[in-house]
Amino acid sequence: MIAIKKNYPGILLAFVIGGIATILGRIFPLIGGPVFGILLGMVIAFVPRKPVFHSGIAFTSKKILQYAIILLGFGMNLFQIVAVGSQSLMIIVSTIATALLVSFFVSKALNIPSDVSTLVGVGSSICGGSAIAATAPVIDAKDEDIATSISVIFLFNILAALLFPTFGSLLGLSDIGFGMWAGTAINDTSSVVAAGQSWATSHGNDVALQYATIVKLTRTLAIIPITLAIAIYRSKQSNTTTVRVRETFPWFILWFLAAAIFSTFVPLNESVVHGFTSLGKFFITMAMTAIGLNTNLLKLIKSGGKPIVLGFSCWVSIMIVSLVMQKIIGIW
Repeated sequence: MIAIKKNYPGILLAFVIGGIATILGRIFPLIGGPVFGILLGMVIAFVPRKPVFHSGIAFTSKKILQYAIILLGFGMNLFQIVAVGSQSLMIIVSTIATALLVSFFVSKALNIPSDVSTLVGVGSSICGGSAIAATAPVIDAKDEDIATSISVIFLFNILAALLFPTFGSLLGLSDIGFGMWAGTAINDTSSVVAAGQSWATSHGNDVALQYATIVKLTRTLAIIPITLAIAIYRSKQSNTTTVRVRETFPWFILWFLAAAIFSTFVPLNESVVHGFTSLGKFFITMAMTAIGLNTNLLKLIKSGGKPIVLGFSCWVSIMIVSLVMQKIIGIW
């Protein structure tokens, strides 16, 4: 309650715009509320606003999104989560390795600073801005390198949320196939669930959204081993490198699992589950609206061509490898 009271102007703004986006999403289900939220937020971002809104918008894009994922857990079964997570492990490992390798070689070819290469690589392969935030202190990244990397990742997050449902339809993906593809090939959790929700809305079921969410959360856990590996590598050059696991671990995933465990062993009334998941979906739209409000297109363009090429190379390679692995496994 204290956080809401402190941040209510920005939360209220995201709530109002998110409500409009939700209505538009129901009128145009092929686009969906989260995509409308991004677009409306990006347009309104050009209008100057008072600093009082800033903390609430940031709170919505981070915390409200985490609450949304926890609420979605009440509509899932624990055994389904274990099955989907284990099924996706080979694809997740392949896409993470691909992104890191592509980031390394492209940055060498384009002479991009190593810190930017590392941040874009982990951001593309694991979980976008969260992975960048976790890795930045480990490598002592400069503020401008962090800003550039996050801007690049956000650019492809937005493009993914807008384009993936259309691409998935053109490729003839099933609900499971699209969920697996979105969960392994889209950078940030917010854009994964936004694309999954858009697909679910247009296809009349939540299978893709559930798969995308589970796979993405499984992939997010890679923050810990990747960050530790980078820290160990850096520690060979300096004795000052430390890893604060408590700060880097995505704790909300444990609450998501707790919600799924509860709903698995303590069956809830169908209307209650529907209420939780519906609220979770609206929170997703609010979070995407907040991300749109925080996206400065002019700054993205000015961030430089080389980092954008690097981000694009990672993004495309992950998309392709994810589909190839699905073919090999027999999902697609």
